[in-house]
Amino acid sequence: MLTHVNDLKAAGHRVSMLYLEASTQMLVKRYEATRRRHPFDTDGSGVLEAIERERVALEEVKGAADLVVDTSELNVHQLKDRIVSAFSETGSTSMQVSVESFGYKHGIPLDADIVMDVRFLPNPHWDEQLRPLTGRDEPVSEFVLNNEVTQRFLSHLEALLLDVIPSCQSEGRNYLTIAIGCTGGRHRSVAIVEHLVGRLGDHEVKAVASHRDVDGR
Repeated sequence: MLTHVNDLKAAGHRVSMLYLEASTQMLVKRYEATRRRHPFDTDGSGVLEAIERERVALEEVKGAADLVVDTSELNVHQLKDRIVSAFSETGSTSMQVSVESFGYKHGIPLDADIVMDVRFLPNPHWDEQLRPLTGRDEPVSEFVLNNEVTQRFLSHLEALLLDVIPSCQSEGRNYLTIAIGCTGGRHRSVAIVEHLVGRLGDHEVKAVASHRDVDGR
């Protein structure tokens, strides 16, 4: 496959390669749900062995991919949004910046390039009126953002990213994923991501926001 991709690039075509992966545990669950035999299970050794064989066989392909997305914790709608956000501007030569919220209790996104922990910020979870809401709701957003600690953190983070993003782009990177996590991924990280994307936009950095765990699991 890589030979064909290289041939297309040599012929002057603009080619971007997407590699989808998932954790071994999730792959086992998916094969059990479909009751299909893994194509690499040619000798009856089982799905776990077959998955490892597949990883080895596709290692070079993964290394050559422009974007690697871990689908373990994504539903079909989140996966669609992620792919559309990455490839919708086919004519653009700028680096795609994704800013994703997540909950640490659900695990760190495996495709993250930069991970920021915001569990030190005031937690709306302990307010009974705010608990059912998310960081996209104004009362929660105000609770998280309207304090000195949060504003100081955002100023430092904004300055860091405005320095890092151009450097990554100058190295020829096509994608940069910034993951911001709180405990459950519903309040603090969501509010920070929404606000940060707006601040980056003020500096003409087009970033796409996504929220992996905002609906809770």
